[in-house]
Amino acid sequence: MMRRGMILCLVLGAAVGCGGGQPVGPKPLRVWHWMTDREEAFNELAKRYEQQTGQAVRFELYAPSDVYVQKVRAAAQTNGLPEVYGILGELRDVASFIQAGHVLPLQSAMDADNAAWRDQLFPKALGVNTFGRNNAYGVDPGVYGVPIDVMNIQIFYNKHLLAKLGFDPNAPPATWEAFLQVAQKAKAQQLIGFVSGWAELWLLDCFATDYAIHEMGMRKVEDTYAGKVSYTDPGWLRVLGRFQELRDSGLLAEGIVTMGNKQAEQLFANERAVFAFNGTWGVNVYKSMNPSLEYGVMLPPRVNDRPMVTWGGAGSSFFVNAKAARSADGVAFLKWLTAAPQQTYLLEVTQNIPANREAADALTGPLASFAQAMDVTVHPRLFSAQEDGTVLEAFGKGIQSILIGEATPAQVAANVEQVKQRQAQRQSTHAVR
Repeated sequence: MMRRGMILCLVLGAAVGCGGGQPVGPKPLRVWHWMTDREEAFNELAKRYEQQTGQAVRFELYAPSDVYVQKVRAAAQTNGLPEVYGILGELRDVASFIQAGHVLPLQSAMDADNAAWRDQLFPKALGVNTFGRNNAYGVDPGVYGVPIDVMNIQIFYNKHLLAKLGFDPNAPPATWEAFLQVAQKAKAQQLIGFVSGWAELWLLDCFATDYAIHEMGMRKVEDTYAGKVSYTDPGWLRVLGRFQELRDSGLLAEGIVTMGNKQAEQLFANERAVFAFNGTWGVNVYKSMNPSLEYGVMLPPRVNDRPMVTWGGAGSSFFVNAKAARSADGVAFLKWLTAAPQQTYLLEVTQNIPANREAADALTGPLASFAQAMDVTVHPRLFSAQEDGTVLEAFGKGIQSILIGEATPAQVAANVEQVKQRQAQRQSTHAVR
């Protein structure tokens, strides 16, 4: 009799426990992330989801980002990824996870109910995790990731300082010439004209990419990446020449090529600089550093009549593990997380622009300016061709050399083209092997 009771306890234990225990609910849905600034908000949303659906969710934080990347890669090798997780890296990294079967395609979920889920989200943000037909990575076309917020990078301007220099604080310089003219007046007031973390090549590349597309158009930039147009083309010389003009104008902070973005943010927050090239996260940063700071946000100034663009797209995204037994639960959770009520809560708590367009309609001030610019954002993931990382590094370092007067635009263009040809030859050799 005792033996039969023990067997019965083992059979029913998972459902009700032994010895009069309470029923055990479904295991928590696990979500891995790296966003330390959103940990409390995520935990609150997990409570709300369980209250509404009965499904427990456990957000697991792994930071800083390099630790998170290692954690995800190691888990992928052992099929130990959670139901929902983020992928930090380039498009090729996302493609490798998809091809290894670690990412669930979401196109059918996005298209369901007359594309109800897809239509809630900013198209440019969704596009960052979408692969088109005949993409370079051989990935089946469709949507694979879900943005939870959006971002772009623009120019912050100090309204008080602009007024002090004799400019209209509500109408910042919209043309390149007017922008450069701020330099002399700023110097006369012992102010820095422009700051940014241009020791960080990715941030410098964002500024350069904006002007490359503005000067030449998207097609010519893509053709350059594809090897059809040389970096010595007059269009690229004009782009590189803009950095020489910036240097000669005196607008840039001294030592900008060795300036990290944290230092640049501090200078702008302390009202020592008129302009700062920074991303949407700057709204939170400046609020914490100087709550009384009065500023606006503008697109980089135009140099011609073409529309201006700005680098941006999805801020943070989540993916569903295709190998998880409960992948459908992961999709359901992400639908809920990106719906307007939850996105509005994240906006209120974190001051990040929501990926949900309805929630973003409630924005005011600088965040509204960032949201309005989402329609003119560009992102390398959306280009038809991707540039080689070694070439991008040579391009960024070349711009730094222009800024410190060590090279001319023509010299930089020639060097970058040599690097590109060398990389193309290496790739061709590897392909033959």
